[in-house]
Amino acid sequence: MADLPSDCIFCGIIEGKISAKVVYQDEKVMAFEDIKPIAPVHILIVPRKHIPDLTKTTAEDVDVLGHIQWVAAEIARQQGIAERGFKLVNNCRADGGQVIYHLHYHLIGGKLLKYIV
Repeated sequence: MADLPSDCIFCGIIEGKISAKVVYQDEKVMAFEDIKPIAPVHILIVPRKHIPDLTKTTAEDVDVLGHIQWVAAEIARQQGIAERGFKLVNNCRADGGQVIYHLHYHLIGGKLLKYIV
């Protein structure tokens, strides 16, 4: 994946240069535990393709965006949080709270979650 930025931590994880506790991966996405969890289950789901944020997606990315939704539900089932519920959150750009500029979604659950917004 030569087109990945060398300074992106998520690209480093995808390339295997940075360790992470991976819970799911396939040809489109990788999912791993957040290093600063805010709930018993806090998993990041990232596309293998480097996309800086949701506003930078194109029509070509529709498939991976839908796939992320399915992966989130699959991981929720595997983690035992699907029945009670969970949150799937995308922080987009500075005012949205995005810190790492590689599109990613937070799958959060395992406890009662109050309103984030």
